[in-house]
Amino acid sequence: MPKRLLTPFQKFVKIEGFSGILLLLSTFVALVWANSGFGDSYTALWDYKIGITSEGFELKKPVILWINDGLMAIFFFLIGLEIKREVLIGELNSAKKLAFPLFGALGGVIVPVVLFMLLNQNPETFKGWGIPMATDIAFSLAVLNALGKRVPISLKVFLIAFAIVDDIEAVLVIAIFYSGTIKMTLLLIGLGLLAILYVLSFKGYYSKFITFFTGIIIWLLFLKSGVHPTVAGILLAFSIPIRQKIETSTFISQLETIYHNIKNASVLKKPILSKEQIEHMDDLESWSNKFQSPLQHLEHNLHGWVAYFIIPLFALANAGVIIDSSVGIEIPLIINIVICLVLGKGLGIPAIIFLAKKLNLIEIPSDINKRQIFGVSFIAGIGFTMAIFIASLAFASTPEYISSAKIGILLGSLISAVIGYLILRFSTSQTKIINDAEFDKEIINND
Repeated sequence: MPKRLLTPFQKFVKIEGFSGILLLLSTFVALVWANSGFGDSYTALWDYKIGITSEGFELKKPVILWINDGLMAIFFFLIGLEIKREVLIGELNSAKKLAFPLFGALGGVIVPVVLFMLLNQNPETFKGWGIPMATDIAFSLAVLNALGKRVPISLKVFLIAFAIVDDIEAVLVIAIFYSGTIKMTLLLIGLGLLAILYVLSFKGYYSKFITFFTGIIIWLLFLKSGVHPTVAGILLAFSIPIRQKIETSTFISQLETIYHNIKNASVLKKPILSKEQIEHMDDLESWSNKFQSPLQHLEHNLHGWVAYFIIPLFALANAGVIIDSSVGIEIPLIINIVICLVLGKGLGIPAIIFLAKKLNLIEIPSDINKRQIFGVSFIAGIGFTMAIFIASLAFASTPEYISSAKIGILLGSLISAVIGYLILRFSTSQTKIINDAEFDKEIINND
């Protein structure tokens, strides 16, 4: 019996779920490595500087910054593609679809941030207020996947849509509050190049080569301007068109013609194509490129690289907190972050959702109960990737605060994951496990 074909949503969930496992392994390796007898090699590796130096130009950074400023720009580029797709044709393309995750995301940002500000007693750590606001989609989906089909698909849709809104808010916070001194001339040149790409996209012209090389220049301009270069990644993503160059009917018609041409072409008695067949195959490739959505194509090609390489590498480079009594840590900061991730998310999200429900501002899917909302809200307290990223920006000049923030993030994420898992496991213990056909039907109903 052939395996059932996976829907795009199921593929996304599978990729993100397995990425969460890789994240966990990378985090474990980083912690063990940093606190082992080879700890010096861990620090030396990520502090090693590489780059380009010339008479009038220098671009030389530690490896960890090439990851955080460079590879993470690709991560943010992918986030930008996902945001654009969801806003235009996905789970955020209407007020009805947006309302539920939007109010959840508002609760997941406002409550943890306000809680952090109220609990913080050290003026030097106040700028870490943005740390507990974002949700790590890979880790959180990995936890949901561990529950299998006991979790309704609408709950997974909510978590993904919620995390995307969360990412939008986090990107805005990074751009506005965590960028350095801005050099307006360089920034305006970068924005000007972006504007040109936007105009070309609007006119229906797109070239991956032009976008790639222009994107590198824009990234460099943002880097040198003082605005964090990952912002360039997300802005560049909005220039990628989502529409195909040709309609489906035109492509199918050409496909039929090419099929008959290949079939009727002379076939050599060798395991190779004839000259005519090669020409037809080139023609097929050309029409296929016109038929594919540039945004969808890029998203598909990048998703695996980001999930299986960039994010695990980011975790390996950033999660290696040295646990040593001789190294100063800020205990109040750790406790603050843990409380904000666990209680800020776990209670803040349901509070805003139930308030919005009472005011008839949102409609909660019928297959999601209150316990499941609490469970997924605690899981949203897993703030690993974006939280560590914001911590590295907030406390760039204070290593002990960065280490303390990372400890708080790891502890808070772990506690949130355990509580969320147990709540969902208990709330779904008496719920029927849906079969494959029902699972697909729910996906279609949520599209």
